[in-house]
Amino acid sequence: MYKISKEFTFSASHALVGLPADHPCTRLHGHNYVVTIHLKSEKLNENGFVIDYHDLKPIKKYIDNKLDHRHLNDIMNPLNSSAENLAKVLYDTFKPDFPELYAVEVSETPKTTAIYEPE
Repeated sequence: MYKISKEFTFSASHALVGLPADHPCTRLHGHNYVVTIHLKSEKLNENGFVIDYHDLKPIKKYIDNKLDHRHLNDIMNPLNSSAENLAKVLYDTFKPDFPELYAVEVSETPKTTAIYEPE
């Protein structure tokens, strides 16, 4: 199995709901997100790639146009704007165009990561 990944970055605000009132994540705050797209294939294409990284430009365009410098609560409503939910939303958005996609990873901070990978 061949596996590749590519990182994309964006900045956005959000506030989580359903947490205790004194939880810091209920307040409006922002992150510099890192999204990692993971792709795999049992065989390589005619150029020796799982997929040409250049062909992932639509993902960058989507992130730049739909997520960067936005308020995620507005975009993800009615879902809570957690990293876990964002990973699933991105997976569902990109899977139809990228059948090699098998997981999406979202990091809000250098020490935290949420991964969506269907079984």
